[in-house]
Amino acid sequence: MKRRVAWGVIVGAMSAMVYGCIPPQADQELLAPTEAQMKIRSVQTRTFDMKDRQVAMRAVIAALQDLGFIIERANEALGLVTAARFAEPNYYDVLGVTVTVRPQPDDRMMIRANAIYNNKPIEDPKVYQNFFATLERSIFVTKD
Repeated sequence: MKRRVAWGVIVGAMSAMVYGCIPPQADQELLAPTEAQMKIRSVQTRTFDMKDRQVAMRAVIAALQDLGFIIERANEALGLVTAARFAEPNYYDVLGVTVTVRPQPDDRMMIRANAIYNNKPIEDPKVYQNFFATLERSIFVTKD
């Protein structure tokens, strides 16, 4: 009787080890965009009639500074600007934004802003509307 129990324990342990070695199956839908993601991306993105990415980058930096952000990084080659500011009224909260500037084939620039508040994405369309309104004014002033 003890032998049967011992063999049962050994077989159970072996099958558990073999099952533990099987890699989990990847979910094909894991990285597929959802409708909610597509909706927020459309709010975060605008296209502007301008050819020069450097002018667009300067306009983005100026707009962020007008909104009280401190520029952390600006990489013209990648078309990337990262900035942050303390949120009011609680100065322990941080508002961060990353803006990408990408040239389009038809002499236009696609600009996308991605804002986070205390490491949580901001999905409120008004935030992005305010940024793009400020950016439009900045582009108007920056254009030669």
